Amino acid sequence: MRRSLARITLATATLILTGATTDSKHEFDLPTYAGAYQPQNADERGMWMVDDESERVTRDSRLIIRDEALNSYVRSVLCRAVGDDRCGGVRIYILRVPIFNASMSPNGTMRVYSGLLLRMRNEAELASILGHEFAHFELRHSLEDFRRRRSSSDLLAWTAVMGALAASYGSGGGQSYGDYRISVYGALARFNRDQERAADIRGFGYMAAAGYRPSAASEVWRSAMNEADATSAGRALRSRRYDGVAFFASHPTDLERADTLSILANRVSGGEFEGRSAYQAAMAPWIDQFLADQIKLNDFSGSEYLITRLGSEGWTASLLFARGELYRLRANPRDLPNAVDFYRQALGLNSELSGAYRGMGLSLMRMDRKTEAASALARYLQLKPDAPDAEMIRSLVSPQ
Repeated sequence: MRRSLARITLATATLILTGATTDSKHEFDLPTYAGAYQPQNADERGMWMVDDESERVTRDSRLIIRDEALNSYVRSVLCRAVGDDRCGGVRIYILRVPIFNASMSPNGTMRVYSGLLLRMRNEAELASILGHEFAHFELRHSLEDFRRRRSSSDLLAWTAVMGALAASYGSGGGQSYGDYRISVYGALARFNRDQERAADIRGFGYMAAAGYRPSAASEVWRSAMNEADATSAGRALRSRRYDGVAFFASHPTDLERADTLSILANRVSGGEFEGRSAYQAAMAPWIDQFLADQIKLNDFSGSEYLITRLGSEGWTASLLFARGELYRLRANPRDLPNAVDFYRQALGLNSELSGAYRGMGLSLMRMDRKTEAASALARYLQLKPDAPDAEMIRSLVSPQ
């Protein structure tokens, strides 16, 4: 292993959350990397076969983003975070799916969704998520989960039989079975939550040891909470609570994760590297498409929060254009002047941004400012004469 790091155990995190004191100098090296894990028995080999088939389906999917530069960059972030030895056997697939998610299978397959990449502001934030997913893999959580579920299923099956027999003698076995089933399912949920906590801590250790700014990990989850709250407010729903875990929840609350990672960031020395410019350069060819996919989710308030958060790092023509599209497509009368303003700001940064002329023209047309609209749409046609909607736009500029 090329470096050592402060490995905070799950017990340590629990003590932190409960306010107990721990020895801040308690440091351990990561276990020596023992090479890629291989299935040890028939059950594990069966899991690998399922994962291998799933990987083949993923590899051939039309959702896969095959841009060599983007794939190479995401791999470089993983390798920096966990080390070249550990990441060597990982196969990364980036999928064009506009949700905040990533996963890793026991056979070494990592899936990263475009919605995750859109929400990261820098390389440090991405490293925290990739490290978390790799931690699940290295800790073999999928295998543990499989074994636990199989054991629980066996227990439930036998308990159901015994409950049926007991019921025939009037002892209330059916109710006892129902209570026992809830207890088993609750134990499975707690088991999964503990796995998530362990992966958070191991993943945090990776990024801190790699020199990334440690506080970036907690910022990811605080942003996730803020976006969820914005979505709820926009849909006139009650804001989700983050201070309690549902009985069957498979993950800790985002608040617990953010607070734990924030405390760890104050306890474990890391670097200050963020990698903001490198991340933005890698995302540049795809940011417009990812933003367009987000807007199609029809989540105005969540999308507005996301775009504004990204803009806090510095507004770009792409972000301003996306914000204009977001307001234009909602199309409340009060939205259209805002949309026009965002398009104009975008054009101030990139005067050749054809879509901004189109959006501004369509917005002005709906505001009954037809002369200004025709001018903007004419400029759009000059920049993009072969656009798929060129004939429709021409009919607006020069109506018959």
